[in-house]
Amino acid sequence: MTRHRKTRAEPGSRSRRDRGDDVHRDDTTYRYRTIDGAHDEEPTGSAAVPTNRDAAGGVALMGIGSTIDSLFKGPDDLDLTEGGIGWPLFYLSLPIVVMNLFQTAYNLADTFWLGQFDTTALAAISFAFPMVFLLISLALGLSVAGSVLVAQHVGAGRTDRAEYAASQTMSYAVIASVMLGAVGVLFVDEFLVLLGASDAIAPLVESYMRVFSAGLVFVFGFAVFVALMRGYGDTVTPMYVMAGSVVLNVLLDPILIFGFTGNPLFEALGAEGIQAWLFAATGYAGSGIEGAAIATVFSRALALVVGLVIMFGGTRGVRIRLGQMAPDRAFARKVFDIGVPASVEGTARSLSINLLLFVIAAFPETVVAAYGIGTRIFSVVFLPALAVSQGIETMTGQNIGAGKPDRAAATNHFGARAMFYVLTGVGAITLVAARPIAAVFTTDPAVIAESATFLRYSAVTFGFIGVMRAYTGGFRGAGKTLIAAVVSVITLGAIRLPVAWIGAAAIGSVGLWVSFAVSNVAGGIIAYLWFGRGTWRDGAITDRGVTDDVGSASDTGSAADTSSATDTSPATDIDSATDVEPTTD
Repeated sequence: MTRHRKTRAEPGSRSRRDRGDDVHRDDTTYRYRTIDGAHDEEPTGSAAVPTNRDAAGGVALMGIGSTIDSLFKGPDDLDLTEGGIGWPLFYLSLPIVVMNLFQTAYNLADTFWLGQFDTTALAAISFAFPMVFLLISLALGLSVAGSVLVAQHVGAGRTDRAEYAASQTMSYAVIASVMLGAVGVLFVDEFLVLLGASDAIAPLVESYMRVFSAGLVFVFGFAVFVALMRGYGDTVTPMYVMAGSVVLNVLLDPILIFGFTGNPLFEALGAEGIQAWLFAATGYAGSGIEGAAIATVFSRALALVVGLVIMFGGTRGVRIRLGQMAPDRAFARKVFDIGVPASVEGTARSLSINLLLFVIAAFPETVVAAYGIGTRIFSVVFLPALAVSQGIETMTGQNIGAGKPDRAAATNHFGARAMFYVLTGVGAITLVAARPIAAVFTTDPAVIAESATFLRYSAVTFGFIGVMRAYTGGFRGAGKTLIAAVVSVITLGAIRLPVAWIGAAAIGSVGLWVSFAVSNVAGGIIAYLWFGRGTWRDGAITDRGVTDDVGSASDTGSAADTSSATDTSPATDIDSATDVEPTTD
């Protein structure tokens, strides 16, 4: 039986016979396309009008599908180097918003269920998350370098070199994450001593970090898949993969944390009988905070497998080839030049969070828990800024590769303005609803009050985070990862940490929260002024020396013809604020 796909056509149009006949229905023409080389007749006129609920439901579902398709556009539907800026940036960034929302759902699921478990576990996860970010940030430069090289090569029309860069990046990502994971497993105890974790919290953090570190290769591997696809201009495919992974993680979390006794999920569903039966059959009483780590690692492992299948297949986004994955020392040097500053930026963000724990550790558990809740909420609030930053990074990279720095500059300014207005509005809402928002994560009145105070001090400066994120994304897309790193180090190391240290000693926990507001404003102003200097327009990462190194080792299996590509296009450096980057500015 021949299958037909229905697509919307302009009213009054008529398709060719080999694609099927147009059908007019309710003043709208629908086109039926023949698939698999065969033809089939579709009723026209009155016979084409739905006469039962099934037909009407089918039309409704197709309408929903059409709406989704109109919101999420892949690289084949977008031209990031021509035409307007607003809509391409929107279509590129919207899937990143959704994807980062899914990414944050991992953290929020852990925070929510552990908050139901007990306050000590919630405080422990506040120590664990900064350590997680530190491990990933040390390897962040790999994904940044790969994403930038892919974006600029695609912009320059050098698809074969983009594929080679992606293949090499994935190979080095596996090597780096295995090494860093081993460090995490072996030295987590020493790190906890440095942070000053209490005797009650330290064992819980240790159990979480050992599981997470052992599975770091899956977590980071998936993050690299997302970054490489984004560099190519495909943000839709990673979004769908992330969605499935998050659903799995959310389902596993309560089961692995609570087991089959006292599980609030079964109680909420009124399934205590099923819970009792499962406990009698398995005797599983949950793994607590370690269960949260197992759920995250397992779901990310499946997501990475799906991502690798997609990239090796090459039907969507950038392709990787097994024959191009043998480590190349010339490529490693280029990754080092581009990636080290990006790792410094990511590590500076993570270290600022970890070093703040030295100050926070001196306060009661209520303040530690409030810090954890606040940073998790920020990871949601700043999703638009992070998404637009990543969209700007990709558009900047492709336009630099195409020799259009003025268009890259316009993209950065547009994104910075949009994010300032949007996040200022979000900050106003947060300011008013701080207490109800905090109450979502805990029932402890003292933790709710402290969390609300944290949110109120930070909310009025949310717009400046949008400005800083936009311009640092531009620096990374242009290859100027060192500039982005310096902005982060100044904002977080030279401003936030000293203000927090002095403020905590002078006025208690309020001093901690004020440090976030002060550094947010300073970061936005510094990034804006530095971008205005125009130094990001200099340099090249797709110049003759670099691309010749890549091209000489690359596989010629790409269908793209790059013989006419020149090396005269200006290019600069990058950093992709990847999905694993801390969003707790």
